[in-house]
Amino acid sequence: MAREMATVEVTFTPLPAHVRTARLVATAVARRSGVPESLLDEVRLAVGEACSRAVEAHRLHCPGQPVRIALTGQDGRFEIEVVNAGAAPGTAENKLVPTGFSLAVIAGLADDVQISETSAGTSVKMSWPASPATGAVGSGGSPPGGQSGGSPPRANTAGSPA
Repeated sequence: MAREMATVEVTFTPLPAHVRTARLVATAVARRSGVPESLLDEVRLAVGEACSRAVEAHRLHCPGQPVRIALTGQDGRFEIEVVNAGAAPGTAENKLVPTGFSLAVIAGLADDVQISETSAGTSVKMSWPASPATGAVGSGGSPPGGQSGGSPPRANTAGSPA
């Protein structure tokens, strides 16, 4: 029987400093959901792009409303949804980044991306494969780094006896 992980929802004030926190939370939940270590950098970068995009939209159009992210790990997938209110960045007010540039970056990092744009805002859903048995806490797997306990291996320095 597959164990489902409850959705984690985070809302934050649209400030660039909070994007780092969103990346840290997303990486921790992804690891717990069983996303392979080799994909965690992609998760971190994609969430950073999506949250930066949302922060920019909120700061331009609705600075008093929080950015919302939802993270879910179930059915062999880890999914993140970043929701922003207001118009999408890259529109007429913002000529520094070409329209759609951050979405192209996200599409290159995530396994699957779904973008929904409405007059109320934009939802960016991203997902990656996950295997709950490998990443779940208490699953009996090895801790990060692949060591199962004991002292870490010692490096042999040059000139010392082996």
